[in-house]
Amino acid sequence: MPTISIGADGIDAKKLEEEILQAVAEKRKNGAYDDAAVARAERSNLMTMQDDENFVERYLACLRQLIVVDIDDFEIIEHRARFAPLLKALKKSIWKLLKFYTFRLWSQQNQTNNVLLAGIEGINRRHNREIERLQARIEALEKQLAAGK
Repeated sequence: MPTISIGADGIDAKKLEEEILQAVAEKRKNGAYDDAAVARAERSNLMTMQDDENFVERYLACLRQLIVVDIDDFEIIEHRARFAPLLKALKKSIWKLLKFYTFRLWSQQNQTNNVLLAGIEGINRRHNREIERLQARIEALEKQLAAGK
């Protein structure tokens, strides 16, 4: 069942769908959808596309983009206007005091994430090689079977 239904006089829905899919494929090929914001959105889509043949490749692409914990400073926003300058200064001071500890935690998390991704990619490469080997073996056996008949 389609998630979007297009119906109007003079509209070729199938052609429109093909044009959209083609434009998305072209943009994806050119890297238009490779930023972290898209990767975060893709992460939620991954659960719905597990039966897709490109699932593992897309999953690994999302992991590659989300693997690094951002350890840069961030802007402190204070919504209480009356005490905003004082509260911002206090929050910045607290952040400076805690930054050393959080930096160490984030660094360790980044190292762990990198090791886990490398392991997953290694397993995926090994499985892909095994699948290719088995497919070649099946093709060779099918040729032998066809030649024997």
